[in-house]
Amino acid sequence: MLLFIRYRSTVIQTGIISNIPLDSILSPVTRQLFVKSFSDREVYYSNVRIGVLSREGKIDAARKLFDKMPTKDVVTWNSMLTGYWQNGFLQVSKRLFEVMPVKNVVSWNSMIAGCVENEMVDEAFNYFLAMPEKNTASYNAMISGFVKFDRMQEAYKLFQEMPSRNVISYTAMIDGYARNGDMERSRALFDVMPRKNAVSWTVMISGLVENGYFVEARKLFEQMPDKNIVAMTAMLTGYCKEGMIKEARILFEEIPCRDLVSWNVMITGYAQNGCGEEALRLFSQMIKTGMQPDELTFVSIFIACSSLASLEEGRQAHSLIIKHGFESSLSVCNALVSMYSKCGGILESELAFAQISHPDIVSWNTIIAAFAQHGLYGKAVTYFNQMVTVGVQPDGITFLSLLSTCGHAGKVDESMYFFNLMIHNYGVPPRSEHYACMVDIMSRAGQFHKACKIIEEMPFAAESSIWGALLSSCSIHLNVELGELAARRILDLDPNGSGAYVMLSNLYAAAGKWKEVNRVRIMMREQGVQKKKAYSWMQIGNDIHHFLGGDASHPNISDIHNELRRITLHMKVMGDTKEIFFLEAVN
Repeated sequence: MLLFIRYRSTVIQTGIISNIPLDSILSPVTRQLFVKSFSDREVYYSNVRIGVLSREGKIDAARKLFDKMPTKDVVTWNSMLTGYWQNGFLQVSKRLFEVMPVKNVVSWNSMIAGCVENEMVDEAFNYFLAMPEKNTASYNAMISGFVKFDRMQEAYKLFQEMPSRNVISYTAMIDGYARNGDMERSRALFDVMPRKNAVSWTVMISGLVENGYFVEARKLFEQMPDKNIVAMTAMLTGYCKEGMIKEARILFEEIPCRDLVSWNVMITGYAQNGCGEEALRLFSQMIKTGMQPDELTFVSIFIACSSLASLEEGRQAHSLIIKHGFESSLSVCNALVSMYSKCGGILESELAFAQISHPDIVSWNTIIAAFAQHGLYGKAVTYFNQMVTVGVQPDGITFLSLLSTCGHAGKVDESMYFFNLMIHNYGVPPRSEHYACMVDIMSRAGQFHKACKIIEEMPFAAESSIWGALLSSCSIHLNVELGELAARRILDLDPNGSGAYVMLSNLYAAAGKWKEVNRVRIMMREQGVQKKKAYSWMQIGNDIHHFLGGDASHPNISDIHNELRRITLHMKVMGDTKEIFFLEAVN
């Protein structure tokens, strides 16, 4: 045989085979061996080609090649049936599996994976039970299927039955427990793993971050031997969730080869933590590196523009989504509608909504909320009616926006109509936010008895937001007794919050009870409660200028003070002039 292989190589290399028939130079036995060897090689290359065509989505071309092959081995059949379910044709895979002349463990594993991928876990388990022999990969595929659909008891039972477990088995179970919030079991399994790889560490760290165990995640991350980009990005997410934006940026700079996910996490972190300028700056830096943004990038950018109320930056970002071809992305368009609304461009918000070909519930809620934020009751109700007409079912967020716009417009009866419509017609159970809106509407209208009745009839205890709505209206209508009750309830729930103290102090001041005002301020000092400082800002050109009451740190503070004096003097002069005109008119 060895002599044959050497002879065949010589024949092929010298080109003899192309000129002389095989029959004239090879014996029948040698000729049969040659043909068999050549066919095996062709089968191998055809198998590879079927896999490539399937991954490219060219399943018809893969099938044509499959049908043309005169000789097929089990790998050929496996490649074809896997290609079918990977391209969404599971039923064809099943039929092919049934007629396979020979099946091996890979064939069965492929069918299990295909059923799991198509959300047919019970069918996958039937294949698993029917297998004549199982390997570790079989168990792992089935465990992963149970984990994917949160069937942890069945996953654990299989895990216990496994004759031998590998790192994939442990990692799948750790991920499953973490997905279901059972971090105690997840961590216990991680700690007893005989061998851990980068995926195991990453899954454990990500699970801790997602379930709010940031301190533990941070400790584990420090122990991780070889930190990869996925683990670093998971920690980046954790830092951003905790508001530790400086630490997040330090870690971000340490990532050697940043991918789009890490850029998106950092940009989103800035946007969600009120650092809109930094988010936009980092986005610009990302574009300069040649990294192409995706849908999530633009959603985060619109959040950043919204936090800055920067209409100009928002318009520039809008042009970029057109440039990059995301103008038809539903999530991006929804974020665009919200951004324009929060930046004051309600007309542009409405135009952006009109460009959405098939708005979903989020789209409708966003535009209704936009009109509610701008106090446009009529527009909000009109779009609500359109939403119902096209067959989109409103949810709790829809009605929250409607109640909010009723509050802005002082529509007491209409608010009761929508509140009852939500409960009785659409079966949406009211949440605390809905009750807070109703209490706010009733108490602002001076109907305190109705507001108190709503609080009494609530199926759960009133939260501080509900009592806060009542207290705020008590300041308007000088209802000191009810205001004191509301303030006590808020302080019971949140003794360190400054809001109740400030509103109660304002109520006493409006009622002329200055001794009580002084008493509240003393209470605040004794409790160590400080009023939160509010910022304001304005955009001049491409620069955002921040201002804080009593803060003199702005570089142009002298010019600002001089301008304020000039405006004040001008207002006084105009006021005196108007007073003279008024007196002359009276005389």
